[in-house]
Amino acid sequence: MKVYGDSNSGNCLKVKWVCDHLALPYQWIEIDTRKGETRTPQFLEMNSAGQVPTVAFDDGRTLAQSNAIIRYLARDSALVPRDVFTAAKMDEWLFWEQYSHEPYIAVCRFLLVYLGKDASELDPEKVKRGYTALDRMERHLAASRFFAGEAVSLADVSLLAYTRVAHEGGFDLGKYASVRRWIGDVEAFLGLPPAR
Repeated sequence: MKVYGDSNSGNCLKVKWVCDHLALPYQWIEIDTRKGETRTPQFLEMNSAGQVPTVAFDDGRTLAQSNAIIRYLARDSALVPRDVFTAAKMDEWLFWEQYSHEPYIAVCRFLLVYLGKDASELDPEKVKRGYTALDRMERHLAASRFFAGEAVSLADVSLLAYTRVAHEGGFDLGKYASVRRWIGDVEAFLGLPPAR
């Protein structure tokens, strides 16, 4: 399969991490979204939303949206809890990540790192909501080692992508001891070097 992705994107890295962890064969095709490479007719034929990640399978089918992709790729693996309720809790966190975490943590990072904005230019509401997400994660992780069950699941992979680089978006993880512990645990599980 071919994975079309931007190596700077946490959403794309989730797919890479799952493929690598599960030893799934794939070809990574680097896409520069800032150069409009997701807007070409060829790309839009694969994914009419014009977004990465997008996976093209050998049989011609394609799949988009990071959490849908990793959910499909890991469907028969230990990254998806066997207990159906625990798996549903994992899905709950996957949906929450895209709705209540990524739009704030990742967007602030994008503005600072890729658009060169100053932290003073960030939307205060986005910053507030980013800290609200981190607060919720800290409360959960103070009582649980991972997000769904007793082992790493796709919820952890998904939430790791932008949480580990939240500082690049101006978020101070200093008071989030449980989040920092969890980041280290999941990075080690996936064989990732610590985020700089």
